[in-house]
Amino acid sequence: MPVTIQTLPAEVINLIAAGEVIDSIAAAVRELVENSLDAGATRIVVSVWPEQWRVQVADNGTGMDLENLQQAASPHSTSKITTEADLYKITTLGFRGEALHSLAQLGCLEVLSRSNDLGLGDFWKNRESAPNPANSSFKKEAVKNARSGWRVVYSRTGVAVEVETVAIAPGTVVTVSDLFGNWPVRRTFLTPAQQMRSIQSIIQQIAICHPHVNWQLRQGNTACFYVTPSSTAEQILPQFVRGVRASDLQYLKLDLPSVSEKNKLPDSFAQAQLFLSKTGASYQFPIPDAQFPIPNSQSLELVIGLPDRCHRRRPDWVKVAVNRRVVRSPELEQTILSAFARTCPRDRYPVCFVHLQISPSEIDWNRHPAKAEIYLHDPSFWQAQVSAAIDRALHLNDEVLPAPHIPDRVGQLLKASEQKSAYSVGIGDRPNDEGGEDPKNPKIGLMELRAIAQVHNTYIVAEHSSGMWLIEQHIAHERVLYEKLCAAWQLKHLEKPVILSQLSALQIENLSRLGLEVEIFGEQLWAAREVPELLADRDDCAAALFELSKVADLQAAQVATACRSAIRNGTSLSLLQMQNLLNEWQQTRNPRTCPHGRPIYFALEESTLARIFRRSWVIGKSHGI
Repeated sequence: MPVTIQTLPAEVINLIAAGEVIDSIAAAVRELVENSLDAGATRIVVSVWPEQWRVQVADNGTGMDLENLQQAASPHSTSKITTEADLYKITTLGFRGEALHSLAQLGCLEVLSRSNDLGLGDFWKNRESAPNPANSSFKKEAVKNARSGWRVVYSRTGVAVEVETVAIAPGTVVTVSDLFGNWPVRRTFLTPAQQMRSIQSIIQQIAICHPHVNWQLRQGNTACFYVTPSSTAEQILPQFVRGVRASDLQYLKLDLPSVSEKNKLPDSFAQAQLFLSKTGASYQFPIPDAQFPIPNSQSLELVIGLPDRCHRRRPDWVKVAVNRRVVRSPELEQTILSAFARTCPRDRYPVCFVHLQISPSEIDWNRHPAKAEIYLHDPSFWQAQVSAAIDRALHLNDEVLPAPHIPDRVGQLLKASEQKSAYSVGIGDRPNDEGGEDPKNPKIGLMELRAIAQVHNTYIVAEHSSGMWLIEQHIAHERVLYEKLCAAWQLKHLEKPVILSQLSALQIENLSRLGLEVEIFGEQLWAAREVPELLADRDDCAAALFELSKVADLQAAQVATACRSAIRNGTSLSLLQMQNLLNEWQQTRNPRTCPHGRPIYFALEESTLARIFRRSWVIGKSHGI
């Protein structure tokens, strides 16, 4: 049945935050595109004439019939919510019913639409309830609605002043001309080029949340931007982030605990209120509605740029989306940056997109007039989930690394032989020595990475199921030590103090911040009786402390200590030492880069080796058969 647009009750209007903020062409595009997505569109074309202040959005959504079209631009008119209870289970991008009314006030609004809900099929289905099913005029009206659409022009108050039938495909075309004609001050803020860049940015942010949609942006009659549909955001991101390739990205999707599992509150409302009053906790109970139950299924979709392969000069692609909309969430954005701490080079930022699909009862949308900022009822829970997901995606294990490619025919032969033999083709599925799951790593197990050689006493050559890896021993060990220092910054008391000289007042203050108190030992001499545990037995301990006196924060001191304490390049290692280092390195939180942002390993996949040496699975071809 087609949806019905109707005016919201006064009590609902009063609960909604301020109206739509349309201060540019880009804001108008955002509102129209969100309506298209709510209508189920899979193809959206945005055409802009910035010099004429004209914009048009065409889609292939469900469209509207004449009755809904005449009501569409009225204030507070929408088909997406009807009661106060609906505000606590919002699942659409738009819900206030003010976008078209605001556009009618700001320009000349014209809508062409053809509904694909009312056609011959609906005519035959509903003919029993019609006033006179045998009436030929009723049949003609159904055919007319099925094969043609309507064009409606609205006045500044949102009233339909022109109505006529038009030939149009199912869907909707909205055109706004002379935008801000009666508000000329708003035309002075942005140039046409800036407007187009802003529109492109908005489409990119919306497209990554809706990867199944085909997008096209046109400036006048010239196409200037395309987004081809894909199944995941991982395949969308490289289409508009310069310098990022699909191989640079890691995709992960996780199911999260449902609302009922997360909150663990008593079933009875009265018991819950008593429970909250005793604990001092706060929780906003959603208004129950039997007709529209609140979904419990929740998920987290994550796309990250691997820090050893791509990063940005600005944090412009640290994005958070909630329920198909990119939003500003300072808490989650800071969580993302913290999770990538000391993985990117200096003054560089990660590429990360987090998309949370969560119960509407967990969100308060009525905090920002443009719906750009939201409040989550339990931000600490979502911060923990995001941080854990990033850790999981950055970890080196067979779950996130691509499996080696095996041709279909060879794979079938191996599986057939596997049933009659004692070996297994599957890699990464083998249990540990006790026959069960590793209790230290219940979800993420170590890869089969076997040290086989050392090159120039600098690089460890390791064999992997998908090829060969080179690991730089110094920075791999530096990553291991740095994370140990972050977990426990241990100081050791020395019987014989370390003597330092030529310290400035600032250097003494920096050492004090790190817990390294020094005392005057003579003229321009100071004695340190406590040093970081890793430096205590080193011959260059005094030089190391002098370096630490130049840094102003603990994290920088931990990096400097790890760097100085790590295995030096040029050090010969036995196979056992190399293997132990590889095992420790794999278990680190961010094993892809050192704390300075340098890549630790280089993977040479078997498929790459096959291309280099021109190997083929076609038996006999090289023999001229």
